[in-house]
Amino acid sequence: MIRLFIPHDLAAGAELALDHGQSHYLASVMRQGVGDEVLLFNGRHGEWRSKITVVTKRATGVRVETLERPYALGPDLDLIIALVKRGRLETIVEKAAELGVRRVRPVLTERTNAERARVERLTAIAIEASEQTGRLDTPQVLEPVKLDKLLEGWDPSRRLLFCDEAGDAKPVLDALRGQPAGPWAILIGPEGGFSGAERSKLRARPYAVPASLGPRILRADTAAISALTLWQTVLGDWTP
Repeated sequence: MIRLFIPHDLAAGAELALDHGQSHYLASVMRQGVGDEVLLFNGRHGEWRSKITVVTKRATGVRVETLERPYALGPDLDLIIALVKRGRLETIVEKAAELGVRRVRPVLTERTNAERARVERLTAIAIEASEQTGRLDTPQVLEPVKLDKLLEGWDPSRRLLFCDEAGDAKPVLDALRGQPAGPWAILIGPEGGFSGAERSKLRARPYAVPASLGPRILRADTAAISALTLWQTVLGDWTP
């Protein structure tokens, strides 16, 4: 069944109008009509089975009917990613949403090879991935900040998996085993790697867990997907 994210409150009996893009997708692309059912979620009230009640050229109306799944959050996991070129960044955000990340935080490092991120576009990609994967929330995509500024305001209760490809860090599975559950973040550097000064600052942080992703040099998108997968295997919701 088609799943759609909407910002509106969801409750039995609510009559809602979908936006133009969703209306076009349902009526023109998926050929849905009055009486067909869709699943709606908003990141707050769970997932609701809803029925299409109106289809016009401009809008589609739905009636919220029954709660299919109550709201539940996945693990409290952030992905911190140094800005990379647009195509790779979009892939990273899509896969981060599929892998259960709660927030994506782009950062600027000394060797970052991009300067801007289209947060609105990245948010739309995260929403679409969330619709397809069945999660009940969507990851937040934040505006890029400098790495130093991010670390200045860091909550030390959130552990930081620092993917350090230039040092003598433990393999990532060894580094994660025995670590406490709770809020975490994964930090992936730019294509040129972290500078020596950045590595020293990160390794000095008591909450940072340096780790290696293996003997090969990985592109940022591959590194992000690999680190998220391994974290989910050890500390996330892949293991009961």
